[in-house]
Amino acid sequence: MAAHRKPRQRSLSGSTARTAATLALAGAASATALDGTGHADPRLGPAEVKSKVDALYREAETATEKYNGAKEKAEKAEKALRELRDTAARKTEKLNTARNSLGSYAAAQYRAGGIDPSVQLALSSDPEQFLDRAARADRAGSRQALAVRDVRKQLREMDRLRGAADDRLTALRARQAELDKHKKTITRKLGEAKRLLSRLTAEQRAELAGREEDDRASRSDTRDASLGAAKAPNARAATAVSYAYKAIGSPYVWGATGPNAFDCSGLTQAAYRSAGVALPRTTYAQIDSGKRVSRSELRPGDLVFFYSGISHVGLYVGNGQMIHAPNPSAPVRLAPIDQMPFAGATRVA
Repeated sequence: MAAHRKPRQRSLSGSTARTAATLALAGAASATALDGTGHADPRLGPAEVKSKVDALYREAETATEKYNGAKEKAEKAEKALRELRDTAARKTEKLNTARNSLGSYAAAQYRAGGIDPSVQLALSSDPEQFLDRAARADRAGSRQALAVRDVRKQLREMDRLRGAADDRLTALRARQAELDKHKKTITRKLGEAKRLLSRLTAEQRAELAGREEDDRASRSDTRDASLGAAKAPNARAATAVSYAYKAIGSPYVWGATGPNAFDCSGLTQAAYRSAGVALPRTTYAQIDSGKRVSRSELRPGDLVFFYSGISHVGLYVGNGQMIHAPNPSAPVRLAPIDQMPFAGATRVA
């Protein structure tokens, strides 16, 4: 019970030590690049810095989810373009075979004493112009006429494929431009957070790490007991939970989907992928990937979402806890679901 908790010692151990080490590294890495580049007021204390850094991380995470969505669409456009090009290559080969057949027929007629104008396609530098002449030729037999119509049809299909490929290429370039825009936003926000953290002294960073650990412990002690310990609704959800537990301690890397690093939606996607379930890539798509459930109905394996823009997701594991990839300052970890504004939950399997 929380009432019998022993006084907490401020020793930097466990997750507190990891948080302190992360903050210290952030400061050390940026210390040489601060001359006039930081945006933080040097008078800000640890609490104010934490508030600003948390806001920057949320903004970066929103941009990360937009990046993930644009990347998914770019990959689909690229795949469609490859398929179109493969189809065009196959149809070109088929077209050349058909033209060669007409050429062989023309050669045979030539050897027999004359060339039928309707089968001179292979000898023409302008297939369409010759097909028009051949179609009007009085001496075109049914076999040649069918071959001519088939080649004409194939030429039209090639034109259509070239147009479709051009459209896909245009869409792909647009997605790539969108990716670049979101990537720049993410890099800028994370850079600002890093500069803010670097303004803290080692003592202030240790204080901030200890405060975060105390906040997590307090939230864990006061979580809603009605959520209680529950079993996963099925084997797929249980497998996803098991995967998430094994991922604890893995670093947060924006855009990552495992197996060694994750962002928030990358972790939940990887967890369910291990169970044979394909989730969409982004938080705002994942929330619609199953049955919506209320907070009081949560069971292990449910996806839990946060903030009004549905910019963060974790995997519920029971007892009011989730496993999630928080942000670049913290690895994948177990945390209470009430540490962020709850936005909804979805049962996938």
